[in-house]
Amino acid sequence: MNKVVEAFGLQELSRMTKRQVSDHREIRCYSHFKTSLISQILYQVLNFGMIVSSALMIWKGLMVVTGSESPIVVVLSGSMEPAFHRGDLLFLTNFREDPIKVGDIVVFKVEGRDIPIVHRVLKLHEKYKFMEDGSVKILTKGDNNSVDDRGLYAPGQLWLQKKDIVGRAKGFVPYVGIVTILMNDYPKFKYAVLGCLGIFVLVHRE
Repeated sequence: MNKVVEAFGLQELSRMTKRQVSDHREIRCYSHFKTSLISQILYQVLNFGMIVSSALMIWKGLMVVTGSESPIVVVLSGSMEPAFHRGDLLFLTNFREDPIKVGDIVVFKVEGRDIPIVHRVLKLHEKYKFMEDGSVKILTKGDNNSVDDRGLYAPGQLWLQKKDIVGRAKGFVPYVGIVTILMNDYPKFKYAVLGCLGIFVLVHRE
């Protein structure tokens, strides 16, 4: 009888030992998986940060090379048709030694407006046309508009000055910026695109 009890006890002890070993292995596997997952997430976050930093560095480099605070802009309206259409991507320069001329297509800022405007130089003020210090007064107009831009300028402003100019168009790629327009017109689309890009970067594995 004692031998039977002893054998049963040894068998039960063996089962318990195997169960403990199995539980220990499961804990180790879970711990390893958790550590690996955290490491992967941290790696992807750092990778995303490096992509953003690289994009900012490229943008800053373009600003230095072109002399413009916004070297690339998207045409948001049809006021410059047929020269440019909505969604066209413009490349700008803004060198101080390069004088502005009638007929140039410029991007300019207006006080009280968040988005710069892309229009053509219609006229230069005669008094300031040939000033040695480079100062100039500019009147603009959209090719597709019937009147000049004085109605768009700040209240009481009749002319633009050089400080208002963001840059002059030196080249363009048609319709490439249409995604930007869609994101401005449809905020939910913008959040969806940004979310998809973020998820792609975070889950993408080399």
